[in-house]
Amino acid sequence: MKGSVAVVGGGIAGIQAALDLADSGFKTYLIESRPSIGGVMSQLDKTFPTNDCAMCILSPKLVEIGRHPNIELLSYSDVKSISGEAGDFKVKVVKKARYVDEAKCTGCGSCTEKCPSKVLDEYNAGMSKRKSIYIPFAQAIPRVATIDAAHCLYLTKGKCGVCKKVCGPKAVDYEMKDKEIELDVGSVILATGFKPFDPSLLKQYRFDHPDVITSLQFERLLSASGPTQGHVTRQSDGKVPKRIAFIQCVGSRNPRIDRKHCSSVCCMYATKESIIAKEHDPELDITIFHIDIRAFGKNFEEFYNRAQEEYGIRYINSRPPETIVDARNNLSLRYEDFDSGELKTEAFDMVILSIGLDPSDSTRDLAQSSGIALDDFGNIATGIEKPVETSISGVYVCGAAQGPKDIPDTVAQASAAAAKAAALLSKERGTMIKEREFPDEKPLLPEPRIGVFVCHCGINIGSVVNVPDVVEYAKTLPDVAYAREMLYACSSDSQVTIKDAIEKNNLNRVVVASCTPRTHEPLFQNTCREAGLNPYLFELANIREHCSWVHMKEKEKATEKAKGIVQMAVAKSALFQPLYKQKVPLINKALVLGGGVAGMTAALDIADNGYEVTLIEKEKELGGMLKHTTELYDGKKPSDVLDVLTCRVYENNRIRVLNEARLTKVEGYLGNFKGIILSKGEEVPVDFGAAVVATGARNFEPVGLFNYGKDAHVITQAQLERMLGEGISANNTTMIQCVGARNKDREYCGRTCCIDAVKNAVRIKRANSKSSVYVLYRDMRTYGVMERLYEDARELGVIFIKYTRDPEVQYGSVVVHDSMLNEDIEIASDLVVLSTPLVAGENEVINQLFKIPLDKNGFFLEAHPKLRPVDFATDGVFLCGSAQAPKLMSEAISQASAAASRACTILSREFIETEGAVSVVDEARCIGCGTCVAVCPYNAPSLQEVTVTSEEVSYIAKKSRINPAACKGCGSCAAACPVGAITAQHFSSKEIGEAIDAFNKDIGLIEPKTGTVEAVV
Repeated sequence: MKGSVAVVGGGIAGIQAALDLADSGFKTYLIESRPSIGGVMSQLDKTFPTNDCAMCILSPKLVEIGRHPNIELLSYSDVKSISGEAGDFKVKVVKKARYVDEAKCTGCGSCTEKCPSKVLDEYNAGMSKRKSIYIPFAQAIPRVATIDAAHCLYLTKGKCGVCKKVCGPKAVDYEMKDKEIELDVGSVILATGFKPFDPSLLKQYRFDHPDVITSLQFERLLSASGPTQGHVTRQSDGKVPKRIAFIQCVGSRNPRIDRKHCSSVCCMYATKESIIAKEHDPELDITIFHIDIRAFGKNFEEFYNRAQEEYGIRYINSRPPETIVDARNNLSLRYEDFDSGELKTEAFDMVILSIGLDPSDSTRDLAQSSGIALDDFGNIATGIEKPVETSISGVYVCGAAQGPKDIPDTVAQASAAAAKAAALLSKERGTMIKEREFPDEKPLLPEPRIGVFVCHCGINIGSVVNVPDVVEYAKTLPDVAYAREMLYACSSDSQVTIKDAIEKNNLNRVVVASCTPRTHEPLFQNTCREAGLNPYLFELANIREHCSWVHMKEKEKATEKAKGIVQMAVAKSALFQPLYKQKVPLINKALVLGGGVAGMTAALDIADNGYEVTLIEKEKELGGMLKHTTELYDGKKPSDVLDVLTCRVYENNRIRVLNEARLTKVEGYLGNFKGIILSKGEEVPVDFGAAVVATGARNFEPVGLFNYGKDAHVITQAQLERMLGEGISANNTTMIQCVGARNKDREYCGRTCCIDAVKNAVRIKRANSKSSVYVLYRDMRTYGVMERLYEDARELGVIFIKYTRDPEVQYGSVVVHDSMLNEDIEIASDLVVLSTPLVAGENEVINQLFKIPLDKNGFFLEAHPKLRPVDFATDGVFLCGSAQAPKLMSEAISQASAAASRACTILSREFIETEGAVSVVDEARCIGCGTCVAVCPYNAPSLQEVTVTSEEVSYIAKKSRINPAACKGCGSCAAACPVGAITAQHFSSKEIGEAIDAFNKDIGLIEPKTGTVEAVV
């Protein structure tokens, strides 16, 4: 067994898998074919449904990969083959000649500036040109230049050589050759991603026209780092378009070109791009032509509704067969209007082709060379019950290499694959790692010397706030010794710049004015620590969320407000003092709530990683909703899967199962929780270091809808599922989709309902080919490879009817308005089946026990919808399965393994470190009133009896003590203390007061007559 893992692919899937493994004690090789890691996510402008800046949330992870002592990055390298067996693989890697010495290159850019050769830039999707020696993008990791051998004048013609002449560090090496190396690893994770569909295969859409572009190209146009710096213009004449059309499913759902799958993400990225484009130019007229809108993920339906209601984006349920180009080179689309039954033609200035996701060439090549099975679509083959396990034991897969999926599902699968690899190699944990080393801290000088770094963040900040003006203002502030602007403060070269500035200017405090501390504060704190400063001598001034994003139409006022925010940060930071974390022992055990498929999977993965687990299930038996399922999507019997899973759980000596049990009490903190479980009337104490919430969901009962509860022939899809296990006698079955979902009461999509309905429709037709089955739908959301089920159903004769207003259920029939035929149809029905969504379970108790949030629908709210889909904001508690939102069984299993992986990054430690910014008590002033105990949401303070001596008299008194491991530094206790005995370090009253005073110096009041006071700096 080897204590190392090779992760193939450096997109977001590979990055997350590598970080999880390295944080869990394994040496990790991250192998990427391109010059930089980041994958397609690095090319995105924003991410749906939150519209977070993609690079802003990705960049800290890129930097962390570059910094991590246990991750060896092999960029610009291809994996040729994998051989061996689980625990002992040999991975052949070809390190392609970069013609630049990575150890010498400083990423200064002098070579790129002087290079005379220009070629199409693949990072900008061919919409601009780059030099033949280049760094792909500003935040690239590693920040090392690469020579494009196919276009370099010296390497192709023996001419030029200017890059070598201007390179100060002498890093350019024209004699460099490809180098083959062999890695010995215990496991391999394939994260080889996808390849965007090439629309030139569909000549009818006229991709050869300059104003017909792909969705990825449009994404680059929207991006501040793109070819037009975020300004949407036409390629043909540089003019701003007024009317834009999106055509969906280009390269997806098209059997004629062997693209039968749905690409899962296209509907939502088209919606996102439309919203962002409208934010850039509110006068834009945008139309999205589609087959179905597949807004199936968490908060996707709400995002889709916002696009229509708030931004006026038009959705037309029709697929234009071609792009028409007239004699003047103008564009138009002809489509069928189902409302009127007419063919219509509309002119557009730009046409965006929403291209699908194809399996990557590297996936196919590596599978063929290594004997790894592929599915019918060309993805790495896996099973529903084993969604990250390939045909070769010890080789795992994640992300789009396994099938089309969006970022949160990709991230979850990446962590899941890491959990499986870590479990396989658990006995070798820690055998090949090294500890992170920092320089000694510099002594803090009595006089503050503050450095201010103001970020453009492309156009996120720079298009609204006058960044140079803010920098010049910062230079005038007291104690500021240095100030400068930065294009992207979070990029790796910016971290080097900050460290150099600290050293050269003898800075002892740092302020970065950029975006949210939620994602970026740890990054900059770490940079300060690498420069010899205490990390708590750093302050982040949020001039994006608090300024540019909310004042995008008031640029002058936004700039003045940004100055005020920076002034506050400077004033506050001048009072900062070094703070230190404490090492606290932890309990290397886990607690899993919920004994369904997700809970059992999480428990098994944690146990297989070598840690004890207590699994709590409220019912008499394990199994959750799978117990009531009679067939899986691939035809397998659920009982076969469930029997194996439950047997493994009960036979695992590291898992303690408590049935008919509930968690009734929890106290403690990350690494040190204590709880009480009520099991069969007895209280059972439990200690654990991390917890996984896998409490599932329940089926919605549509009482009062469509005669349910009144007519015995009207049942739910869940009831039909159970009936099909025994067989049904109905000759005419009508299914109605979206019952109790996508409405005012429940805006979200049920995600699984369409797939469940199609699966059961297929079962009915296969059991009795003469029976009639109708599915009445709003949008068929059989996403990803589940599109095959939809195709099978149509081939078997299932009839699908689209409706836009609710059908009427009558005794023995259903009347529906067919939106495509534009007329009412009456369907004779022996059985009416209502497809209802999953709804949240009884989550309020757990919500209070762990102080973990719920969303508006009662499901648990994850820490970040894209990059932390199984984490909570509460440290040490994780989330998986339908407790987070409705999902398929395979997705719940992936999330369960992901939650196990995240838990193991904690359980694998020898100790945990407390937060430095915690509250402290001045015992001399404390009167022992207990106010702090009452207000603290984390149970950090406690009253303890201490001996007090005053004027030679000793007595016992109660004083507050705050547990630094439990304290989150929220400051509630400090605010509530009646005698001011508590200080919230890093946010002391004096520091906050200085910030407020600084803000007040330039504050003005506007519109006092309206009865409201608005503060504007």
